[in-house]
Formats: sequence, structure tokens, C-alpha cells
Amino acid sequence: MRKTILALAAAFLFTACAPHTSGIMGSSTGEVRVDNRSFGSEVSIEQVQARQQGELLQGAGIIQSKVATDLRLQYKFTWYDASGFTIEDEASAWKSLKLHGKQRMQVTALAPNANAVRYELYVRKAFSN
Repeated sequence: MRKTILALAAAFLFTACAPHTSGIMGSSTGEVRVDNRSFGSEVSIEQVQARQQGELLQGAGIIQSKVATDLRLQYKFTWYDASGFTIEDEASAWKSLKLHGKQRMQVTALAPNANAVRYELYVRKAFSN
């Protein structure tokens, strides 16, 4: 009986944490991944594009609210080299974004160096402590 209660408590703890870390991703290669269906029904990533800005790759994407209420979000660009390795990922921080009902906002970033050939744009719900 005690093992059953501990197992249920552990399962509840892990499922309670899941929505706080998952979100959606849009890639400069055209891939879109929704890790949280509930969040995916509230937010989308559209028009993910890349262009050269001098020697650096510039990324852009539109984050779209699908709901009528305000959303507090975070987004992050992760850059990759030609071999598929991340570039300076530790230096890239999540940035805050507030969208009002049904609002669309373009976010942009510049690659940290000239080795970047593609990127992924991640969006998740922001939770305050």
C-alpha cells in the first residue's frame, strides 16, 4: 500500500511539472513541433525565416496568440552550425514577451557568429514564482 501511494505521488509530481517546460518550436528548415497540445492551441509560430545580414545569419518568426486573453510568454533562438552542433547555447537566454488577445508579434535575433547555418525558435508559457 505504501509503495502504491509513493508511486502515485511521484507520478503526480512529474505530470504537474510537465506543462511548465514544454511549448512549441519552429525551425528555419520549416519544421514545427508542438510539445504541449494545450499550449499549442493558444499560441503558434508562423513565417519562420532566415537571411544573411553581412556575415551573420538573422532569424525571424511571428508568434501568434490564438486566444482572446493576454499571454505571458518566453522565447529563445538556438543556433546550429553545419554539423548540427549548437552555437553558444549557454549564452542565449529566454526573453519575455506579452501578447494581448489575438496579437501577432515578430521576434528577431542575430546569430552569435558566422558559423550558424540554421536555427530553432522556441516559445513557452512564462510562469512567475
